[in-house]
Amino acid sequence: MGELVNLRQRKKQIERARRAAEAAANRAAHGRTKAEKERTALESAKAERDLDGKKAE
Repeated sequence: MGELVNLRQRKKQIERARRAAEAAANRAAHGRTKAEKERTALESAKAERDLDGKKAE
């Protein structure tokens, strides 16, 4: 026989793990300094400009 599992507890465990992952993603997105946010914005703008410059028309 396999191990008995309480489904209610398992669902709660899965939900806790999902919330922890979401919290980690939010910390990464919102837990940055103003300088880091500006640098990321500048890097993405430069990448977009570079890509636009290489498009064949």
